[in-house]
Amino acid sequence: MSRTARLLLFGIGAAGFGVVLVCGLAGLPAFGHYHGVYGRVLDGIGVTERHATDLVTAVNFDFRAFDTLGEEFILFASVLGVVLILRQLRGERERPHQEEADEHQLAGASEALRALALVLVPSLLAVGVYIVVHGQITPGGGFQGGVILATGPLAVFLAGRYLRMRIIAPHTVVEIGDAVGAIGYGLVGLGGLVFVGIFFKNFLPLGIPGHLLSAGQIDVASVAVGLEVSGAFLVAWSEFLDQAILVRGTGDR
Repeated sequence: MSRTARLLLFGIGAAGFGVVLVCGLAGLPAFGHYHGVYGRVLDGIGVTERHATDLVTAVNFDFRAFDTLGEEFILFASVLGVVLILRQLRGERERPHQEEADEHQLAGASEALRALALVLVPSLLAVGVYIVVHGQITPGGGFQGGVILATGPLAVFLAGRYLRMRIIAPHTVVEIGDAVGAIGYGLVGLGGLVFVGIFFKNFLPLGIPGHLLSAGQIDVASVAVGLEVSGAFLVAWSEFLDQAILVRGTGDR
């Protein structure tokens, strides 16, 4: 497809999206005039029936957990497509020698930025884990925490050390994490079907509202989604960065 055709196709899609966005925003209720019956029901039963003080997480991983299953596998399928396309492109090229694809082709970071990366990596990982496991009691959860977890190893790349990033987050490990997280969330739903007869029905004991282990299966589902999201983003970023290294290496020969 030519550049002109791609731009024309993008322009048509962007214009259609703009019209839909404006119409959607124009139809929103005024601030403070919420009339959603479904939301008011959840507000009344979220804590008493699910023991989750963060109702957004309760909706994602319990009341509408089946919808979240679809969202999760959309992300999984998207990353799978990226992997298939980019690895095919890499297979069509002659791989450069290791010394030509070293980390210095993506370097250029200052010593200050490299030092900051050493602080950012453990800090981002700690914050990400906290948000994932506390999603049922505070704003957060697997989706938000998973993205933060993925940015931890990415800080190593920003410091100009991509090959070090691959040591911290090897392809095989992040791909396994992505797959385990995706199937783990599905198994949570199957657990409800097996033990209580309803898909994604809570089958684990509930704790005290406001405590860490308080919301039964919501806690487990949040961890599974966090693992899948962090793995998916790391896989996608790694594939793009690998391709960038090979393109530069080939062009320099």
